[in-house]
This record gives sequence, structure tokens and C-alpha cells, in this order.
Amino acid sequence: MGDATEVAPEVYKAVLENDQVRILEVRMKPGDKTAMHSHPALVAIILQGGKARFAQSDGETVEMEFPLAEPMYLPAVEHTTENIGNTEVHGFLIELK
Repeated sequence: MGDATEVAPEVYKAVLENDQVRILEVRMKPGDKTAMHSHPALVAIILQGGKARFAQSDGETVEMEFPLAEPMYLPAVEHTTENIGNTEVHGFLIELK
């Protein structure tokens, strides 16, 4: 499965990486979509919210309204992402190693 920064470099940018974590900055404009990619377990902190649709590799589709500045734990996943809201989503994903 593709790495988020390789599949969608216009959305995901690695801003810090060490042997414990990798931190990705996320900037997703309304209507942006990504190809299928994977993330390990992570903590997400969204600074500018919005609404997204995730299509997981098992076929399940989930829509989510992001809470602002509230840390969320998310398990490892393979999915596509689409910004279905009308605002840019901006935040950080702290991938656990």
C-alpha cells in the first residue's frame, strides 16, 4: 500500500520524523481526493476543520466532521480520503512507530 506522502504529496507533508514518530502536516482543499494509501496508528490534531469521506480498503465508507484542536486516536488504516466540505482541512497526523 502506498505511503501518504508519496500518493498525495499535495496533501501530506512530513514535517518531523525520528525513530518514535513521523508527523505529517495535512492540507486538503475542498474537493481534493487521494488515492488509496496507508497510515500506522496515529494521533490527529485538526486545526482547521471540515468534513471528509474515507473509503477503506475493506469497502466500508465513513464520513467524518473533524473536531477542532481535539486530539483523536485512530488505528492503522488503508483508505482514500476526499474533502467533501467547503473549507480547507489543516492539521497534523502524529504517526506512531
